[in-house]
Amino acid sequence: MEKENLKLTSGEIGTLWGEYVNGTAVDIVNKYMYSIIEDEKIKALFEEAIHIFGNQKKQISTFMENEGFPVPIGFTESDLNHGAKRLFSDIFCLHYLHIMTLHGLLGHTTSLSTSVRKDLRDFYDSCDNSGKKMYHQTIELLLEKGHFQRDPYFYPEKNPEFITGQQFLDGYFGDQRPLSAMEIISLSFNLKKKIMEKTLSIAFSQVAQSKEVRKFLVSAQKSSDNQIQSFGKILQQDSLPVPMSWESEVTASQDSPFSDKLMLYHIGFLLQTGQAYHGSGLASAMRTDLVVTYEQTILKNLMVTKEWFNLMTKNRWLEQPPLAPNRKKIAKDK
Repeated sequence: MEKENLKLTSGEIGTLWGEYVNGTAVDIVNKYMYSIIEDEKIKALFEEAIHIFGNQKKQISTFMENEGFPVPIGFTESDLNHGAKRLFSDIFCLHYLHIMTLHGLLGHTTSLSTSVRKDLRDFYDSCDNSGKKMYHQTIELLLEKGHFQRDPYFYPEKNPEFITGQQFLDGYFGDQRPLSAMEIISLSFNLKKKIMEKTLSIAFSQVAQSKEVRKFLVSAQKSSDNQIQSFGKILQQDSLPVPMSWESEVTASQDSPFSDKLMLYHIGFLLQTGQAYHGSGLASAMRTDLVVTYEQTILKNLMVTKEWFNLMTKNRWLEQPPLAPNRKKIAKDK
């Protein structure tokens, strides 16, 4: 079969669908932030991000339409309340763009790894290149403004060393060893993602219209805070710095820029992507207290995600991804 005649696989359709829905959610937030940002350099980055996704959105739509699949609804201008008061500071907006760019890079890499057809691989290559450019730009601007939070520094050892016994794994008893470099980077990475999740939960809970949605967002914020405290305590025990919080970058506005549907979906998106980072942290953890902390975090996130799913489906806000053919139903209906 000619390469250009290859039909898209279930994996390829699934990743296109996910890229579209998640991308449109972030795009609406980016458009709101663009409308309130005063700093010209930060505003220019958001303008570029909106332009880049606009092109990607058109390409994803074309891929799906050419295969006969309906383009997802995702999130549209109807989920954006134009003229809403400022909810975030300019600096928080820049942090948001940086973190979402990291999520995008991971998503593009995953999508590329499931793609076979050359036009789709070329598309994800271009997405990845755009994401890497934005990653560099957001870091440079955060550094320029003195707001980039670097990970803890290490002082070098004179020579390589080898693990000599089971005490390397001990996190509760005996002479507890210091954290390894791999464990520190995972803790720091997970903390930054949790801090973003908590900050958005606080902001969204201030402006959500539905009492049920507000209740969930407050609960999600408390859950994030507990996990931040657990991760931070482990770093502090080794006299290592904890990334700063961003709650002070949220204004006291109660004027919602977004639909409840978008805000609730966004928190669910962060919960689900967070599980991947928690899993990576668990895989790199060799101290028993770290293993237990990650396991508890993953379990708690699953419970919160279940609450999120129930609330999304109750309101008919959760769009269904493409499903495999129901062979039993097809045979029964013949």
